[in-house]
This record gives sequence, C-alpha cells and structure tokens, in this order.
Amino acid sequence: MPSPFHIVILGGGTAGWMAANLFAHRLQDKAVKVSLIESPDIGIVGVGEGSTPTLKRFFSDLDIPESVWMAECNATYKVSIRFSGWSPGMGPDNYSHPFISQLDTFSERPFHVNCRTRRLGLDVETSPDKFLFNGYLANQQLAPVTPENFPFRIEYGYHFDSGKLGEFLKHRAIAQGVNHIQTQVESATTHNNGDIAELITHDGQHLAGDFFVDCSGFRALLLQNTLGVKFRSFKENLFNDAAVVLPTDAIPQPPVETRATALSTGWCWQIPLTNRTGNGYVYSQDYLSADNAEAELRRHLGLLEADIPARHLTMRVGQTEQHWSHNCLGLGLSQGFIEPLEATALHLVQIGIETFLDAFIEGEMTNKNQRSYNTAMSERFERVRDYIVAHYKLNTRDDSDYWRDNRNNMTLSEPLLQLLDVWYRKGDLTQEIQRQDLASHFGSTSWHCMLAGYGIFPPVAPNQPGTGDLFEENDLADFFTRCALNFAPHEQHLAGR
Repeated sequence: MPSPFHIVILGGGTAGWMAANLFAHRLQDKAVKVSLIESPDIGIVGVGEGSTPTLKRFFSDLDIPESVWMAECNATYKVSIRFSGWSPGMGPDNYSHPFISQLDTFSERPFHVNCRTRRLGLDVETSPDKFLFNGYLANQQLAPVTPENFPFRIEYGYHFDSGKLGEFLKHRAIAQGVNHIQTQVESATTHNNGDIAELITHDGQHLAGDFFVDCSGFRALLLQNTLGVKFRSFKENLFNDAAVVLPTDAIPQPPVETRATALSTGWCWQIPLTNRTGNGYVYSQDYLSADNAEAELRRHLGLLEADIPARHLTMRVGQTEQHWSHNCLGLGLSQGFIEPLEATALHLVQIGIETFLDAFIEGEMTNKNQRSYNTAMSERFERVRDYIVAHYKLNTRDDSDYWRDNRNNMTLSEPLLQLLDVWYRKGDLTQEIQRQDLASHFGSTSWHCMLAGYGIFPPVAPNQPGTGDLFEENDLADFFTRCALNFAPHEQHLAGR
C-alpha cells in the first residue's frame, strides 16, 4: 500500500495552525498526511490583533461557532477602523473605514455620487459612517450579530489575542488528525531537482515530506534560506520597520472598531479585547529610536510612570519574488509582510492558503498551477501595498520630517498613480477600479472612505446651487435605526456569549 502524500508545515503560530486546519479539512478525502513541526522554545508574541471579515469565512468553513472560539481567545467584534489625526490639514479629526455589508447596497451609490459632487466644489455630506451600516453600528456600540430573520448579511471581523488563537487552532488541528512534532529544525536538504527533501533537527533527526509549507516567520528557513527565493523590500514607499507593544486594562465598554492614531513618526493601534487592550506604536527606525518610540507611546497612553513592561518588535516589509517555489509554499512572515495598518496580515495568510488549495487540488497536487498562483499572490500583495501607501502619501501632517517625507515620496506604483489621477481629475473612481480589475483587493467604497475621510477635495465653491445631493441624512439615519432595532449592545452580547 503506497504511503500517503505527506505535507509538512514548519512553524506554528496563527499562520501555521490556520494552514494545518485548512489543509486537513480540504484534503480529508485524499490520501494525505499533514504534520506540523514547531520548536517548544520559540514563544508566540500573542499581541492583540484585528482581522478583516475573511476570518469569519474561515471559522464558518471549519464549522467552528463563534461561541466556541471567541471566549477562549478574549475576542470582541470589529466592524470598522477609525483613523485619527492623519489629515489635520484637510479633513476632520478622524474618520472611519467600515466593513462593507450587503445592507450598503442601498447607500454606496449615494456615497460615491456625493464624493464626486464634492470634488466639483459643492458642499455635500461625505462622511463614510453616515452612509455605511457598520459605521452606524460602531457609533451606537452595537454588536454586528444579526437578529433572527434579519434579511441582510452583515460583514464583520474580530479583535483577538493572537497567541490564544494559535493555541486554539493547534488543539483543533490535532483533534482533526494533524501530526504535531515539537523539535527545533536547523536546516533542510534538497533533491537533485531542487525540491526540498528533508528537514534536519537540532538532534540529528531527518524529517522527510512530499510538500512543505514554510511558516517559520522572518527566518524563512525553507523558502528563502534553502530554496534561495529572493525577498523584495517595500522600504522605498513603506518606511515603518518596527513596533513597540504595551497592553493596558480592558475598556469597560469595548468598542466594535480598531483605532489607528497618527503619532510623530508613525501610528498607534488600539485593539479592545475582553481582558485587556492591545496597544502598539508602528514607526520607522530611520526617524525614531526604540527608546523614544516607547516613551512616546507611554506618553500617549498616560503611562510614563507605569512599570508595565513594553515589548519591541522589528518588521521586514515586502514580499518574496515567489510565494510557491518547487515543493514549498511560503505563508505568513516567511512570504512577506505589509505593516498592520488595515489588518491585512492574517487576511493575506488566509487568502494565500485558500487560493493555494484551489490551485493544488485542481492541479492534482502537482506544480501545474504554480505560476498562476505566484502571479495572483504577488498582485494581491502589490495592490494591498498601494492602499496602505496611499494613507501615508496623502497625509497632511507637518509636525515631523517623517510625515513630510512620506507626503513627498514619489515612489508610487503605476496603478496607484492612475487611481489618484482619476480622483484629482474628478473622474469616475469606480470605473477606474473596474478597468484595473482591483475590486478583489480594496474596492471602490474602501477607496472612497479613505479619500473622503482625508478630505482630499478642492475648496468649497462660494456659490452653492442645488447639488442634486442623493443623501437625505434623516431618511438614511431612520433606515439604519430601524434596521438596528434588535441588535444587541456589544458589551451585552459579549457578556451573554
């Protein structure tokens, strides 16, 4: 009897155990064995982390109810990201980027029309949270869990402890038959054709496999160090390469949104969990030392005299030139990383696994679809990078060289330049996004949220004729209020989970 096809995942954490669960689930009807190797000596950072709505699909596909995993991971709901202080020279003090839900079918077009009307100099409403239902839920502190028989699908993400989520997924994967091996891998050998053959452990074990998944973090032991896949840095237009993390007490009424507040040399996240609040300052070491970054974060949090220890992290921002090389798939930090603004890290991991499994199964577990997969994933990273870069390029802060250098940076991709050109020329942004086929990354409404939230508009014209404004604030607010009548307050829903 032939041996089963052996898939070996190197590294645990959220990325590794997410991969283990999806591989075991999707390949359960095939002769496949899944093993995950992790070192017992490498700890999990376990910072508070936010997700996009794709994570809801992950748990739904695995048939894991929220009531089972959220309590174990100190999780709360997330419907939006609120940005504060990014564009003081143009826009309001803060704006929100709500997740887009089915209910927004009725209000997205008025939002887009008003943004275009405002670009003509007419004074109309363009605040994203006035048009999008999740913005209303965030403002009212309501959980996004739909009442029984509610006719629309509401999209939302989560805040969670990433270390606890990794542990939860580990136990779930082992229960599904994943072979868990605890040892330290030092190196790997290859076959004559360049494929990885075996992993060599610190005590001399040789662990063979047919296909390998590199979740070894920035170390990238397999994809980069063994197979020699080159890393392409995004440093030229994403300056941040470090973070300092500092937890604080839980917020009594945890908000249903992440907050991203601009500081002198980067930005600070606030992620509300049920047991504590995750805070971190993402910054560039070229402009700020680690000690000064920690001092600024403590000052921002009112903790200058507190003895709460901080943790310092470094980041390598960019992506590998190939995400799937020979018989190895890179996932998580080993394949690339785009800084945590907009919570894209886990999103890209999940998309990477799902897209790979589709390609691998369709190609009968061969490298048949390797090239198309690499093209698709590289494009994903590039376009997500563009959306993040725009947050920095369009800033109107003038309090440090960091923000001025970001604003003056002209190292922009052609797709991003074309999008901004259409906006400034008062063109149809939705049509341009469709022309570039960008909707699978950040769609038109997401771009409208950022550009309108930053106040990227010309001065209001002195004479204001009838605008043809499609937005009736009272009518839409009444509609949202009626829709939300049976939604529970966030705190109440978490307590009764």
